[in-house]
Amino acid sequence: MAQGGKEHRMVFDIRGRRKYAVKVVYAILAVLMGASLFLVVGPLNIGELFNGSGSGSSSLAKPYEEQAERLEAKLRKEPEDPELLMALTRAQVTAGNTTLSQEPNEEDLLNALQHYKEASSTWSGYLKSTKEPSVGIAQLMAPALLRLAESGHTYPEVQANIEAASQAQKIVAAQRPTLNSLSTLALYTYFTGDFKAAERAQAEASKLTREKFEREQLDTQMKEVKERAAKYTKERKKSEAAFKAASKANKGNPESLRSPTNPFGASPGLGE
Repeated sequence: MAQGGKEHRMVFDIRGRRKYAVKVVYAILAVLMGASLFLVVGPLNIGELFNGSGSGSSSLAKPYEEQAERLEAKLRKEPEDPELLMALTRAQVTAGNTTLSQEPNEEDLLNALQHYKEASSTWSGYLKSTKEPSVGIAQLMAPALLRLAESGHTYPEVQANIEAASQAQKIVAAQRPTLNSLSTLALYTYFTGDFKAAERAQAEASKLTREKFEREQLDTQMKEVKERAAKYTKERKKSEAAFKAASKANKGNPESLRSPTNPFGASPGLGE
């Protein structure tokens, strides 16, 4: 973790090439800050989206890890079975959620992210194997993919996971069009850069508000989200251009623009 120690150090070293890695951190923070607008009041309850599977620690994830291993063995024989892929996705996400369910340490965070990465891969395979994705699994995957975006070290990595989270949430909103699901979809989609699609989701969410005050609150919150998303998108495009230029200057070595660790330690929202 980045806390502790007697020396007074700068949180970010923005000299030279690391300034581009720092921009990635701010991009992640932009997503979190946008989502945090809904923490106190409003149609979106981030706490519910990031729910775990009860009390416990990494040891409580063991049953789900063992379940995942059994399902993986079955999938070797039937790699395109949608039911097996769905069950494996659920087990992997639940293992990650359980690992984060109570004051996770750094090792827990890394283990949880690994479970989410595995779930992301399985989820992709599942989407290819079925024409009617399960809304329940999509609801599990959307916040897991956002966590992966939160932990990303490059803009392409962050962006890919935000877009995947938005697509998963779109499945949820299509089958369960509620104020919560549609406002969540709008939030995710704004950060993908597809503002028109986000505005459509916001408009649908607005139709489901019960009172004028609730509608005005949603509009105010989404206005701030949109502003943050616009700033994020602008910084992402600038960083991607700088990334390409630096890659050429360094003979195709993009590692110079990667952040070797997450500079702010445990990401806000993880395990809180």
